[in-house]
Amino acid sequence: MPNTPPWVEAALNERRQQSLLRQTVTLEGPQTPNATFANHQYKAFCSNDYLGLANHPELIRSLHESAHQYGVGGGSSHLVCGHLAPHQALEEALADWLGYERVMLFSTGYMANLGVISALAAKDRPVAQDKLNHASLLDGAVLAQAPLRRYLHGDVASAEKLLSKLATPGLLVTDGIFSMDGDLAPLAELSKLAARRDWLLMVDDAHGLGCVGEQGRGSLALENLDAESLPILVGTFGKAFGTSGAFAATSHAMADYLTQFARPYVYTTAMSPAIAGATLTALKLIQSAEGQARREKLAQHIAYFRHRLSQLPVKLMASNTAIQPIVIGESSTAIKVSDALKSLGIWCTAIRPPTVPVGSARLRITLSASHTDDDLVFLCDSLECVLTSLQ
Repeated sequence: MPNTPPWVEAALNERRQQSLLRQTVTLEGPQTPNATFANHQYKAFCSNDYLGLANHPELIRSLHESAHQYGVGGGSSHLVCGHLAPHQALEEALADWLGYERVMLFSTGYMANLGVISALAAKDRPVAQDKLNHASLLDGAVLAQAPLRRYLHGDVASAEKLLSKLATPGLLVTDGIFSMDGDLAPLAELSKLAARRDWLLMVDDAHGLGCVGEQGRGSLALENLDAESLPILVGTFGKAFGTSGAFAATSHAMADYLTQFARPYVYTTAMSPAIAGATLTALKLIQSAEGQARREKLAQHIAYFRHRLSQLPVKLMASNTAIQPIVIGESSTAIKVSDALKSLGIWCTAIRPPTVPVGSARLRITLSASHTDDDLVFLCDSLECVLTSLQ
């Protein structure tokens, strides 16, 4: 075995001492609320499978059919010979659903954000971002070596002040729904600001698409935005769609530009055509009466959860989405709370810095349409037991 450099051990020891060491756990079954870890059964409340489609029989059937017809691997990048019929069909269906001229598929949401921002930003084209944006959005600006400035979370006045100080227009970037807080960005106001200042607005709506808005069209539908007022929309399939991969929706001209300069698109093997086929089926479900019923069920769970937790000695964050964080504070305490819940049969991982700001370690409770009413009662009863014991 090779010797481990001392700086590696030092970094790991520092993480251990701060209760920040990350470790993987193995889920022994499909992505459902009934989770098995190390041969123990739990009710899981930390998955992003918001509509409960990850194990839907129609998606499984579609995956098999697409794999049988088109194989499993993409074989090459989209620009060589990896763009198959299921990719094209999915792009066209997404563009029609969202009202954009073009959609481009990416292998992951991280790569979509990295690719779009690194292609559009530059040393002379700055990037202004919300303080709580996802890491992939920040990393895109770093890859472009662009000036990166961050405004106060959800604060349009702070964003305008920031833009007024920058000499040249650039890219204004925000999450639609923030992954760790669950709140909605002020997209309509940011869109007006971007237009007024001649900046380009980009929104990552990973946690909104499928779950909110008319037909599940996400944050842009909630804020009455369209392709003109929101020029670049990024979405992912690993949340409400129940599959994997991502896309960027934009104009013909912008898509042509990204095809030339978005390196994670140009130099990466295309997503599996079987996954593309399953994702198209997920989109049809999201648009259907079943999809609407699932969104309504999810909304009922959110309302019940917030009502129950309002009676406990915790402060609820301003979220009306499937993401319901409970801020604990210290990382070590958050781990203790998470472990106490596990002992009662609830699986909810503690989220700690640097994913969230120092002093705001939390339980990131996520709800799904596939949870039952009894699951929600069990969750809230368990939280009441554990949280009241902290007082």
